[in-house]
Amino acid sequence: MVGYMNQEAFRMTVETGYATFYSRSRNKLWLKGETSGHRLVVREIRTDCDRDAVLIQVEALGPGVCHNGYASCFYRQLRDTEWAEVDRRTYDPEGVYGPST
Repeated sequence: MVGYMNQEAFRMTVETGYATFYSRSRNKLWLKGETSGHRLVVREIRTDCDRDAVLIQVEALGPGVCHNGYASCFYRQLRDTEWAEVDRRTYDPEGVYGPST
């Protein structure tokens, strides 16, 4: 996944060992998995040559990290000119998050 981190989210990620992001839409820190329990355990942190981006390699805890019920958020593949869902759901999102509105 691609996520945004401010300095506080990065600090929390390093201190706790769990991926923490900054939600710009909610204007607050967001511990990945705080609702579902499907957390991302940090295994390695790298930065690019400009030090303006980080790559965090993680181990996913739980059946999936996508809020739509998949192991990964990248469950669609472009086939010809159409997007196809190529992975199966690994859990029921309504059972974790409740009914969608």
